[in-house]
Amino acid sequence: MCGIIGVLGNHEVAPLLVEALKRLEYRGYDSAGIATVNGGRLDRRRAVGKLVNLSDLLVHDPLPGKAGIGHTRWATHGAATVVNAHPHKAGPVAVVHNGIIENFRELRSELAAAGYAQESQTDTETVAILVRQAMEAGATPIEAARQTLKRLHGAFALCFLFDGEADLLIAARKGSPLAIGHGSGEMFVGSDAIALAPMTDRITYLEEGDWAVITRAGAEVFDAQDRPARRAETRIQIDATRIEKAGYKHFMAKEIAEQPVVLADGLRHYSKGGANPALNLPEGVDFTGVERIVLVACGTASYACHVAKYWFETVAGLPCDIDIASEFRYREPPLSPKQWAIFVSQSGETADTLAALRYAKDRVAKVVSVVNVPTSSIARESDLTLPIMAGVEVGVASTKAFTSQLMVLALLALKAGVDRDRVDSAGLAAHLAALQALPGLMNHALGLSGEIAKLAEELARAQDILFLGRGPMYPMALEGALKLKEISYIHAEGYASGELKHGPIALIDAQVPVIVLAPRDALFDKTVSNMQEVMARHGKVLLISDAAGLAEAGNGVWASLSMPAADTIFAPILYAVPAQLLAYHTAIAKGTDVDQPRNLAKSVTVE
Repeated sequence: MCGIIGVLGNHEVAPLLVEALKRLEYRGYDSAGIATVNGGRLDRRRAVGKLVNLSDLLVHDPLPGKAGIGHTRWATHGAATVVNAHPHKAGPVAVVHNGIIENFRELRSELAAAGYAQESQTDTETVAILVRQAMEAGATPIEAARQTLKRLHGAFALCFLFDGEADLLIAARKGSPLAIGHGSGEMFVGSDAIALAPMTDRITYLEEGDWAVITRAGAEVFDAQDRPARRAETRIQIDATRIEKAGYKHFMAKEIAEQPVVLADGLRHYSKGGANPALNLPEGVDFTGVERIVLVACGTASYACHVAKYWFETVAGLPCDIDIASEFRYREPPLSPKQWAIFVSQSGETADTLAALRYAKDRVAKVVSVVNVPTSSIARESDLTLPIMAGVEVGVASTKAFTSQLMVLALLALKAGVDRDRVDSAGLAAHLAALQALPGLMNHALGLSGEIAKLAEELARAQDILFLGRGPMYPMALEGALKLKEISYIHAEGYASGELKHGPIALIDAQVPVIVLAPRDALFDKTVSNMQEVMARHGKVLLISDAAGLAEAGNGVWASLSMPAADTIFAPILYAVPAQLLAYHTAIAKGTDVDQPRNLAKSVTVE
């Protein structure tokens, strides 16, 4: 993910900016740049590739000044080029940005009609031009930034620097973390504390929707309603800076909120959009001649495999088995040299999964791992590794790692479809477009958090909760139930909707909430029939569907959640969000330890 740094200093700021950007390299990037104000004049330097390229540029073309901003960019909108690199500048303002501005195309068209041309392909330049437009209409830098923030939809962290303003930064945060650092006559802004640690140990984390006016005298913070807000200043130690909550109450809340940006980053890494969409998977991912695959994992990762089974078989026509890692090797499954084994693990150290990998190693054509830690044991022992690049996940209940696993598995299924002549170029383009739309749709789903929190007050009083789904929503029902069990300690079970009448319906009464995951897809009518069976027995149904589904079947339910419409094949990735938020808010209502639930560990390294 991208990295932001801002400094109002007492010394030349360019070396400080570059050094801070080095501390953000772990996030990944393909270009970097800085901007400063010197003698009232705003200027910038940008370079593609590693930070050493920017450093070389600054040696030959120095950038003086004691106020500046910097950025490491991982390309999303637009390729990795100098013109697309941050900071972006429009007249009197420069800006750096993490996240996704969902409505930038609409805004860009509006600005173009008003005579404001855009040089880059990025969503970020649109932000800078909006501020310029407001300032040219007479607004002050602070007012122009405030007006612009109101117009932005999506997830973002932003830091603005202005021509003629050597003692002013404006920072804003919605969805992407951002921290303010306090010094002695100096102030700092960073994506996280690790970037700021060499300069200060006094940190204030902006909360969701906050924006701040920063001078060397301090920071004035405002909330999303532009009301002055008091945000605590905390002292940090460098050893802890890699796992800060960044203003969220819990790591799990932070990691749920990070999913749109994490997913967008992963999709950009493994695929290419635009006029010629294509997959960008590692060399060696070739399913030609593969007759069968087996997916092996534990816990949440195994439910990712269950969803992927639908994709491999439906999209690629490739037979697929699923095994729980703890059972796999003990039944000595027959494997084939024309078969692949794919192992999925967040940590890459899961003992059962590693043991299963070792069993399969010499029995299949290729061992592939899908992990979050590319230096892990499972990765090292695999023939081929696909990192999910979710970043550090601290919460025990997996969230962003789960959806990132789904993303990588979906792209693998598409590659299998291409290699097996089941997906042509037009089909691939359509599928990639559907996947690339998901980060924006996820932002909309995250907006249901307040509504879900109210429902959770009722769910927290239940002793048993059922989740129902059909097709690829069945594994999501399993995952939703697992999440709820993990952190709220409420007994919950997930079932395929059609199995309801084969036993679980005996549990239904007015005290048992039933959560139905049902986008308006080809199986929707059958799911609704099962839902009606629950309602006929006084069951409390929470229907999670899109507008079309709710219009057709929402009457009489206890409650409903309206999801954005999505491509039905990849809808499970989107529907992970309400399942996670239901678990999170129910746990909050019960007062349990969300991040460290009892008896559980993040990485299970013993059998």
